[in-house]
Amino acid sequence: MSIVLLVIIGAAAGFIATRLMRIEADIITTIAIGIFGALIGGLVLRLLVTVMGAVAGLVGAILGALLLIWLWQTYGPKNPRR
Repeated sequence: MSIVLLVIIGAAAGFIATRLMRIEADIITTIAIGIFGALIGGLVLRLLVTVMGAVAGLVGAILGALLLIWLWQTYGPKNPRR
């Protein structure tokens, strides 16, 4: 997967994941969550599925981003304004 495609899919996955998890994040954080989530999800899906299509890649990216957001909320810095 090319870097440009990874950024585009990561941005979309980060946007969807932040909306599903109902968190507010700036655009850079959203894209970073999506990209790292795409990497995590892509690696997991490659281990589980031998043939990965575009839809499976997007699903994996969203799942990876959701996992990253959950980890961030659970173990990351606590925001006292919440």
